Amino acid sequence: MKKKITYALGKKIYLLGRDQSGYNVYLEKPSWDCDWYWGFGYIETYTNKNRPELSKDVRSHRHWDTFIIGTKEDDRYICHLNENPYFNETVLTDDESWELAELMTSFYTLQKTAELFHRGSSNVSSKIKISLKYKRRAKNINEKLLPKIFKRIDEILSP
Repeated sequence: MKKKITYALGKKIYLLGRDQSGYNVYLEKPSWDCDWYWGFGYIETYTNKNRPELSKDVRSHRHWDTFIIGTKEDDRYICHLNENPYFNETVLTDDESWELAELMTSFYTLQKTAELFHRGSSNVSSKIKISLKYKRRAKNINEKLLPKIFKRIDEILSP
């Protein structure tokens, strides 16, 4: 498949490949949400199988970190997009697929770290006696590090 960028429901999306049902599968562009974190990693198919710009709704919505990687197939851990049996075909070479997997994993690591520094804890319990709040580090992650990852992902997924 050839790489493609298009729009659906007002959002920029990158074609990742085609699923076993013949639907094109897309990664939604990152979005700055609630003025403090990046929303990203949303994998979607749309009601119009091949022309998402004509779709009236999302057909399926999944998350990269639990759907593309982190799953097991026949006792084999899925490490990157091209290994995922959900896809009949993808737009990436194996090298690009591996790099994208690394970038996406780094995104999730940095996203959680920025959240910790923004909130001051992991929010598991209100009984914590220390604060790990460090707004400058959260700002650096959100304004400098994550945009570098997003830029490279855009380069990989662009035609």
